[in-house]
Amino acid sequence: MFNLIANAAAAAPAAAHGEGGLSLMPASMCVKEEGTNPYGLVPALCEGGIVSQVTFLVLLIMFIGTLYILFTKLFEQNKVINQGKAVDANFWRAPTLADGAAKLEKNSAYRQVVEDGLRANEEHNKLTDPVEAHDWMHGTLERSQNHINSKLNGGLAFLATVGSTAPFVGLFGTVIGILRALVKIGASGQASIDTVAGPVGEALIMTAIGLIVAVPAVLAFNWLQSRNKAIARRLSTFSNDVLGSIMSGGQVKPVVTAAPAKAAAPVAAPKK
Repeated sequence: MFNLIANAAAAAPAAAHGEGGLSLMPASMCVKEEGTNPYGLVPALCEGGIVSQVTFLVLLIMFIGTLYILFTKLFEQNKVINQGKAVDANFWRAPTLADGAAKLEKNSAYRQVVEDGLRANEEHNKLTDPVEAHDWMHGTLERSQNHINSKLNGGLAFLATVGSTAPFVGLFGTVIGILRALVKIGASGQASIDTVAGPVGEALIMTAIGLIVAVPAVLAFNWLQSRNKAIARRLSTFSNDVLGSIMSGGQVKPVVTAAPAKAAAPVAAPKK
């Protein structure tokens, strides 16, 4: 395997100059023109050949996947947070849990918890094996919470994987770039500072790209996870309140603060 990688790195310069070999880069992008900068990302990919190009493609897919998961999860979290605000405003003011659930969105996570609790309460009497009502209800509501939390946590494993592996993927590209540079220097027989510093410094671009991909993934993972934990705590509190209301026949409810009254408009003084 290592011999294949070394051979691919050694053959990369020839491939970049149109002498055969595999390359994902268009030939027009790899043509060296006079007066242009011979170093940079595109020249590094052209010189690195198929190994460096595939490494860069993997890092690009990781970065795009990180952005996609970040924005989709933010949308889902904001939706659940807004649903929680609707619970505070309308749900507990309703006379029954069924009436309160009807005031929530159809696909609301909080409505799902209430409906699962009411359904479990109705199905408890159908059990042939006697189970304590509190244990049956608690288990049902817990499963409902776990389903919602599992959906919110979906995709975070990808962010954690990208954050932990992207630097090593970039380092792999750097190693291949340095190996290619050393092979090229050895073949040319010249070891001057300009011959060595340029290709070796160019290879370090892949390490920088790996860090650019990894850092946002780690930050996004920690941020989204902390928001998920806050949502889970809020959902657990709501679930306990629903359990208490069902077990008490609607007698036990959380204290609902009255909505702040609007200040009355000042009365204009009569004109003399």
